[in-house]
Amino acid sequence: MKPFGTILGTACLAALCVAGLESRGADMFVPLDLGDVQAGGEIGRRIAVTITNNLLVLDADRDFLQPFKTRKAKDGYVGLGKLIDATVRFAASTGDPRVLELKRHLVEETIKTQEADGYIGIMAPAQRIWGLWDTHELGYIIWGLLADHKYFGDGRSLHAARKAADYLVNHWSEMPADWGKGGEIAPHVAFTGLERTMLELGRQTGAATYTDFVVQARRLREWELPIVVGRRAGIEGHIYAYMARSLAQLELCRTHPDRHLTSQADRAVEFMLHGEGMHITGGTGQCEIWTDDQDGRGDLGETCATAYQLRLYDSLLRLRADPRMGDLMERTIWNALFAAQSPDGRRLRYFAPTEGGRVYWDTDTYCCPCNFRRIVAELPAMVFYRAGQGVAVNLYTPAQGKLTVGRDVPLAIRQETEYPRKGSVVLRLDPARPVVFPLQLRIPAWADKATVTINGKAAKGIVKAGEFFTVSREWKAGDEVRLELPMAWRLVKGRQRQAGRVAVMRGPQVFCLDPRPNQALAKLDGIELGQLALDPVSLGEPVVSDAVRPGGVGCRVQAWKPGFAVGQKGDYSLTLSEFPDPEGRATYFRLRDYSVAVDDELILKKAK
Repeated sequence: MKPFGTILGTACLAALCVAGLESRGADMFVPLDLGDVQAGGEIGRRIAVTITNNLLVLDADRDFLQPFKTRKAKDGYVGLGKLIDATVRFAASTGDPRVLELKRHLVEETIKTQEADGYIGIMAPAQRIWGLWDTHELGYIIWGLLADHKYFGDGRSLHAARKAADYLVNHWSEMPADWGKGGEIAPHVAFTGLERTMLELGRQTGAATYTDFVVQARRLREWELPIVVGRRAGIEGHIYAYMARSLAQLELCRTHPDRHLTSQADRAVEFMLHGEGMHITGGTGQCEIWTDDQDGRGDLGETCATAYQLRLYDSLLRLRADPRMGDLMERTIWNALFAAQSPDGRRLRYFAPTEGGRVYWDTDTYCCPCNFRRIVAELPAMVFYRAGQGVAVNLYTPAQGKLTVGRDVPLAIRQETEYPRKGSVVLRLDPARPVVFPLQLRIPAWADKATVTINGKAAKGIVKAGEFFTVSREWKAGDEVRLELPMAWRLVKGRQRQAGRVAVMRGPQVFCLDPRPNQALAKLDGIELGQLALDPVSLGEPVVSDAVRPGGVGCRVQAWKPGFAVGQKGDYSLTLSEFPDPEGRATYFRLRDYSVAVDDELILKKAK
């Protein structure tokens, strides 16, 4: 095998990334450490139930570790590395002794399975590396071990990760010449996640070998793929794989700025927002691949794709301070992501359709359940960000954070809110001493006429929907910032297959119909339910609904039967629930007068 060079091309080193990325690759926003943020509200509840009712009741030895001890498989996937990563992050953010013990057990038992040559996996010798999903599995095991080293400083984990990575690098030249050609899985799909893992290993070790592998052997800089619609041979349009590689390009761009390295991520966002690629819930695609027909049934919104969309939005938010990314994050979290889990946290699903029934995945292993645990563990780091010498607030949820502002002045920030049940958000700032710094608040694109007050007085400046509102002043302990976000109902126009119908929204949330409480509707299919016509005049104040979470939001609305009748009184009194309701069957409905429908504010918001 020829050794990889240690110098990247001069074009890569000389080029600058797009606007907002400095020539040195510095982010405009930097997330807080997991241990410096505690999230409450529904985000905090989801973290708690995922830990207590899912993570800690898994049979990790039987389902995750045992296949790595027997090593007899010819193909397949477990997801052990993803489980390690999620457990490490939950342990780092909560300090829960039970999670810490599970982390220790998973890491120790995984390292015990490592062979002398560095291999960790489930495959028999003849299938290693080139057997389908083996490299995918090993790449995430390395990632999980690197997370353990990053958050807990375990040198054994770093040593095992590096040994496993060297095993891959040293055997890469043995790839069969025809591997992946004309097959069912394209190489970039089969090796999903590998490049980002190698870049992280390079950061933690300082060794150029792993970045060189990504640049030269995996040709990450040159990778360019159009949006491929449809499930063709190779499934090149696989959203999860596309997002993962785009995310790796953004990571490489941070250390080796190159305008091209942001183009794939931008292409994905453009397709989602302006190419009919994103559904009203924030979910994307059918059967794991890009689609643009807005079909709401069946295999809609793969959970792995949802998780990696959130990571991509977070990366672009950090890179450019683009408020659209925050809008996309909250839309996706409150709808597509939370719909991938049962309200009690135990069961997880692959897909979350907007029309028809929803099905839970039947095991705790494989990629979607494991990626769900990972992204939930990452959510606290998406609430607050360091923004230069100040702080930016991205997600609205009860939370506490600590960071330094100005010239290293410690700041405690606390967020109090019932959002999204109510639009009031109170931020309490407690710097260790008076200090000047900018506070940035993301004003959602749907929040026209939002207001900001500081210690009871209106803040100076214009508060614009879809932008960050910045207040720069001297802050003192006890200062209070109040953000008021109007929470009117919106009847959002459907597109493509959903044209002529509307989705009911309030704030970032989409609402759906569980027909079971109404005997006349209980047996109707999602298509039939979508023929009901809502009465906009009947929309009133939100009601309490526990269908998804304690004290959740419900929408009372009158509806007419399908047909041409023009009676004033509705035929049905419905209560729509938050989209993650596992019994939801319909999300789009008709209107008698479509003129009251509005466009989706995210679809209209063009990139600057």
